[in-house]
Amino acid sequence: MAQAALDGIKVLDLSRVLAGPWCTQILADLGADVVKIERPGVGDDTRTWGPPFLKDAEGNTTNQSTYYTACNRNKRSVTIDMTTAEGQALLKRMAAQSDILVENFKTGGLARYGLDQESLRAANPRLIYCSVTGFGHDGPHATRAGYDLMIQATSGMMSITGRPDEVPGGGPLRVGVALTDLFTGVYASTAILAALEVRHRTGEGQHIDMALLDVGMAILANQASAFLNTGVAPHRQGNSHPSLAPYQDFHTQDGSMLLAIGNNGQFARFCEAAGHAEWASDPRYATNTLRVRHREVLIPDMEAVTRTRTTAAWIALLEDKAVPCGPINDIAQAFDDEQVKSRGLAVTMQRDAGDGIESIVGVASPLRLQATPPVLRHAPPALGQHTDEVLAELGMGAAQIAALRTAGVL
Repeated sequence: MAQAALDGIKVLDLSRVLAGPWCTQILADLGADVVKIERPGVGDDTRTWGPPFLKDAEGNTTNQSTYYTACNRNKRSVTIDMTTAEGQALLKRMAAQSDILVENFKTGGLARYGLDQESLRAANPRLIYCSVTGFGHDGPHATRAGYDLMIQATSGMMSITGRPDEVPGGGPLRVGVALTDLFTGVYASTAILAALEVRHRTGEGQHIDMALLDVGMAILANQASAFLNTGVAPHRQGNSHPSLAPYQDFHTQDGSMLLAIGNNGQFARFCEAAGHAEWASDPRYATNTLRVRHREVLIPDMEAVTRTRTTAAWIALLEDKAVPCGPINDIAQAFDDEQVKSRGLAVTMQRDAGDGIESIVGVASPLRLQATPPVLRHAPPALGQHTDEVLAELGMGAAQIAALRTAGVL
């Protein structure tokens, strides 16, 4: 197998659900050896978050959720009860041999087990210890549990997502995936890679304090900048853009399409193709700023025209004119797209865990490194699938492992 970017890096993953596991899956895709610690007999909460559930080789529905598989490939699953003294001792041994530890317990939650960053980094100063919490390790809300939906509401994300209150279907909406969890995972992996580079220079690890709230505020991006520099809070406006026009969905003869016109040249080329070249020279629409100011007139006029052709006809008409136009796919249609197929974005991972599930399909890593591309070493694991293997690597014999299992530690 070709060498991966993070070959030789050992990650101890004490995280659960999505933000932390998304971070460690990124590291695992880049070649790190990620050992995921789960509760004996129970595992990560998301193992039971269903339906939908995985199917076995005969097509029968199992009790293993598809959710878990989205963020746990390329990892080895080990079951250890950290509430026991023996479990804590095992985890300390593993941390002493690890480069990175990722956890998402509430502030102070691991100190009772001696697994907090101060204790583990005292024993292994090279350890990069990344904590993921809802609100960070300081401030008045530090001890609160944090969930993506709560952060989407608290950060203001829901206040700019959805249609305005005064139109049918109006009101705040969450984004269709756990956006702040996912972005926290991405930011956390970036911070960890930066800490690795610092360790190359200093020989020392460090603590990383990642908070969903911080990330939720950061990814407000231009909307946050607009408020901070004008004092005016942005509002919901459906699929239209606060600073660009036309940049939204339009009804067509057989459904809807998306136009994402970002400059005057694109607008002029659309107008000519649509048979309304006069729009481009109309003083109300001469610049993007003017189009934004007059969108209440422009958009209905455009939609009267877009309704005269099918979505496919519009795409065909505009494709060679450098006018961004596309369908509004459901997920099935997206995976059937020829470009998605060409890029190999659906990957099948074989699994031999003795539970009848022979393969799992997932989305390929988007990290396309030319010399050290992402790897597919492990399908999302069955609960505890690699416990004996990993503990043997710690130097434990079969009898010791069996005794710990009998005692309920594993």
